[in-house]
Amino acid sequence: MDAIEVVDGGAFTTVQDHGRYGYQRYGVPVSGAMDLFAHSVANLLVGNARAAAALELTFVGPCLRFLADAVVGIAGADLQPKLDGVLMPSWCAFAAPQGAVLHFAGARDGARAYLAVAGGIDVPVVLGSRSTFTRGALGGFAGRALQHGDRIRVAAGAVEHVQGRAIPAQAVPTYGHDHVVRVVLGPQHEAFTSGAVATFLSSAYEVTPKSDRVGCRLTGEPLDHAGPADIVSDGIPFGAVQVAGDGLPMVLLADRGTTGGYTKIATVISADLPRLAQALPGDRVSFREVALADAHRALREQEGVLERIARSRAVVFTRKRLHVTVERSRFDVAVGPIELERAAPAETVRGTAEICSARELSAVHYEIRPGR
Repeated sequence: MDAIEVVDGGAFTTVQDHGRYGYQRYGVPVSGAMDLFAHSVANLLVGNARAAAALELTFVGPCLRFLADAVVGIAGADLQPKLDGVLMPSWCAFAAPQGAVLHFAGARDGARAYLAVAGGIDVPVVLGSRSTFTRGALGGFAGRALQHGDRIRVAAGAVEHVQGRAIPAQAVPTYGHDHVVRVVLGPQHEAFTSGAVATFLSSAYEVTPKSDRVGCRLTGEPLDHAGPADIVSDGIPFGAVQVAGDGLPMVLLADRGTTGGYTKIATVISADLPRLAQALPGDRVSFREVALADAHRALREQEGVLERIARSRAVVFTRKRLHVTVERSRFDVAVGPIELERAAPAETVRGTAEICSARELSAVHYEIRPGR
């Protein structure tokens, strides 16, 4: 069913899930969410599977009108979401009644936020994924960013009984403008001089305005190759730090090409990729070497946070229906549109008080239909 109308698409709003795998051999990029952690959290907040399709909002969020009752979860950058003019919490689930308008006042911390709706964004599956690859006009909503007049579908009946959740306070990240990211050296760090490797690990680089979903382009101290910058093209993982002939590093991200012919001095560990996804032009990035075992440990810790959210006590949203009789005529009455039945103890999750306020913020209306 059509659930959301796009009043304004914002700077760059796309549908993303966890990516399109199995087609890189044909030159099809993986794409998917830039910040997989925040994307997963947004989905868990509204009871979806972690990899369900959601909206990725960039810098300036969209303006959305809800055509049906919905439960919404927002995670990632603080873009100051406002529902009918009321500031709503991030990293929490809240009710969005039919007719409500959600807009964003602008980025206060970070670059990308994720908006999940209970039931998941319903766009066609293309090559096993709902993710958008705009450069190839592939997947998502007509293969492009959202724009005025688009209508987004959500799984039917999604708000009849939704189990929302909130993230533990200690797990909520802040981004700032200085990003220290951990790397594992290689796969071609031997192609650089020892001085270049030392420079790479001791310098601060600046994010340039040319950064996008393909890669985080950096400027700073150039890195000297021990030989040619070119290699026989090989596969490129998410987070590969590629250095072309100009000596400047570029971290390859979600929409990266499937192969590349430049040397890669290091690879950003999976647990730290969200920091680069949230980096703004002008932010500073520095790299710290870790062992592969440390990278695995950090990823397990991040996975543990997601598992704890998935297992946490639910905040239940449900549509309330009553039967009333007026002058011997029976009517079914929908009260709500969505009410919060119960919440987890305030001391165990961040934002419980804000979630509870969804009952007060949702405009109560009565929809009366002839009874059976």
